[in-house]
Amino acid sequence: MKNHFIIRLFLFIICFVHNAFPTSAQNIDSLWKIYKDKSQPDTTRFRAVRQIVLKGYMETNPDSAFYFAQVAYEFAKSKGMKKKMANSLKMMGDAVSSNNPEKALTYFRQALKICEEGGFKKIQGAIVNQIGITLFQQMNYSEALVYYQRSLEIHEELGDKRGVAASLINMGLIYRDMKDFPKALDYLNKGAALCEEIGDNLFLSNAMRSIGYIYYDQHKFAQSLQLYQRSLDIDRETGKKDRIVYDLDMMGAILSEIGDFPRAIDCQNQSLAIYKELGDQRGIADEMNGIGSIYQQQKNYAKAREYFQQSLPIYEDLDVQIMVAGSNINIGLTYVEEGDYDKAILYIRKGMGICEKIGEQSFKGNALSNIGLIYQKQGDYTHAMENYQQAYQIFEGLNYKDELATQSNRIGAVYNLLMDPKQAKKWCEKGLTWAEELGVLTSQKEACQCLYAAEKALGNGTKALEYHERMLALDDSLNATETAKKLQQMEFAKQVLADSLKNEEARLKAKMESDEKIHRESRGRNIAIVSGLFFLVLAGGFYFRWRYVKKSKAVIEKEKDRSEHLLLNILPEEVAKELKDKGESEAKDFETVTVLFTDFVHFTQAAEKLTAKELVGEINTCFKAFDEIIGKYHLEKIKTIGDAYMAAGGLHVPSTSEPKDVVLAALEMQQFILNRKAELEAQNRVGFDMRAGIHTGPVVAGIVGVKKFQYDIWGDTVNTASRMESSGEAGKVNISETTFELVKDYFNCVPRGKISAKGKGEMEMYFVES
Repeated sequence: MKNHFIIRLFLFIICFVHNAFPTSAQNIDSLWKIYKDKSQPDTTRFRAVRQIVLKGYMETNPDSAFYFAQVAYEFAKSKGMKKKMANSLKMMGDAVSSNNPEKALTYFRQALKICEEGGFKKIQGAIVNQIGITLFQQMNYSEALVYYQRSLEIHEELGDKRGVAASLINMGLIYRDMKDFPKALDYLNKGAALCEEIGDNLFLSNAMRSIGYIYYDQHKFAQSLQLYQRSLDIDRETGKKDRIVYDLDMMGAILSEIGDFPRAIDCQNQSLAIYKELGDQRGIADEMNGIGSIYQQQKNYAKAREYFQQSLPIYEDLDVQIMVAGSNINIGLTYVEEGDYDKAILYIRKGMGICEKIGEQSFKGNALSNIGLIYQKQGDYTHAMENYQQAYQIFEGLNYKDELATQSNRIGAVYNLLMDPKQAKKWCEKGLTWAEELGVLTSQKEACQCLYAAEKALGNGTKALEYHERMLALDDSLNATETAKKLQQMEFAKQVLADSLKNEEARLKAKMESDEKIHRESRGRNIAIVSGLFFLVLAGGFYFRWRYVKKSKAVIEKEKDRSEHLLLNILPEEVAKELKDKGESEAKDFETVTVLFTDFVHFTQAAEKLTAKELVGEINTCFKAFDEIIGKYHLEKIKTIGDAYMAAGGLHVPSTSEPKDVVLAALEMQQFILNRKAELEAQNRVGFDMRAGIHTGPVVAGIVGVKKFQYDIWGDTVNTASRMESSGEAGKVNISETTFELVKDYFNCVPRGKISAKGKGEMEMYFVES
């Protein structure tokens, strides 16, 4: 299984934007009035709209942030304020960086050019850093390092220690992701030291968290936990709740890893309380699932089931089907351990049915494997074999080598039970090969145990003895690993106690020497008690078959489950499936795609008559209606930028839409805008007019970005469709001659003759009347 015990892993890259909580609507309106007040100084007006961007919308509504950043840019340009033009371009890049990193880089580089020409060093350093962040998010590590190095040099020249610290930490993050831990630790420790020197706790928290991640990856749990605790203390001071939850979840994962289940559950409960305070239902469900998994490790199956059952209806209400499936399967697994096989199969099959419906193969494979295990426990080896074989086929398609080792060993074990040692040998040799390649000792031991039985049944005593000796050697290795883990736990226990005593001594330093002596004796007893408790917990340790807690060197990311669910909201179904199955998606050529562009006419003038809140609310109302219309005609929404909306038909495989569907959608969108404007004007409010343009032709479609996916299309067809929109008229749907030839039998189209289109020359165009 590739995603079990879930941790929300945030990538805290250091940037120079102040991520404050959103400003209230009232404050935004006040700022907007200041901007529109021409009696105010130009710098005051610019600062007002900049505040709207950064504190009003950058974190909550990127489209609105982009629009107001454009307003800031046009204002700065009209006043000849070069430095503020660069600042505005940076804000425009920040607004689109999540959905369109390439476009963001274009804006950042335009801003950088202005800074270099004007000698604006301070903002130049921030922009160079932001380019590095964007490249880092695209996993373009080598080029990102170049820009971070430039950022470092600029801030050193300026004597800006905070900027220097940010650059050092960001370079450390790159080396961390490249698994070059010595270099990563060097940069991160230098950045952390500088943060402590200048008293910047926010940046220091980022450095501590990143160093803690490296220690976690290296199984240095005591050091990792200490750093996350320090990060947690800082984040609690600053009130950053998303960071607090992350710190707590990481501490819970570490504590669970070393067997301190009570403290692990305490961390999860603290996160749960924050999510309840925020009303974040998904977060609540995830934490309940995490707590359930910890109880499952402790073999407290009734308590584990209680939490899984609490998370289930929340996931159902949120329609997070992958987690609905996972919760059902986990409930089933608790019944497996209690020997209630009828209930176990009922829940596991229910979860598997959901997996089949949504195409989630890894969960389905684990469900099949566990059903096979139930049949094996019941002595029904034929059905056990069928389920194991199906699970193997799924994991073979996914290339999950750890699961292939497990399924091979289970199939081999069943063949031994069926008195077919030849087949048992074949499958367990396969399992041993996978396990040796991955270095998984437990799977190697299972394979050797199976091969020992098979060779013994075949009369190969020498070979059987060889596998038996390997089993003993693997037992020694596993015991050595467990011993090392115990030592790690004892080290951690002593560190926890030492920290506790250090604080206690600070409070009691005025006491007499005799009290201090008693205290030292008490410390020795406490160490013995705590160490004994850790050994007691270890004695009850359990590695449950579901593998809900993934044993790997990589930190387990809580957002993976959510991203799988969200893929279908941002990518076409075929692309999402390909990305999920293969981990990548190739760009594809489409010969006949119909592209639709819409844009509001005289938007700036209309916006002048609205408050900022009214403006954003009206755009949102229109775009929500457009989304519904696009879905109705089975089209694909591509993106929105400011007040522009782009969609396309003909991108699905097989195609579920035709050019006429795009035209129908455009007509319905225009009708919505006309009706909406009439409704608003009846209330003495301002409504919009809209142009719509359509063109049909070949495009290339694929995913933009690596860490933040966006589906996009390219080609001359896209440019021509944009020209159809800009060459149209308000209230009309303007189509190209190519589109006209494809839809003329369905609509009444009025020829406009040849119209000059920017960059295209004269082109035949038509208005669709009905």
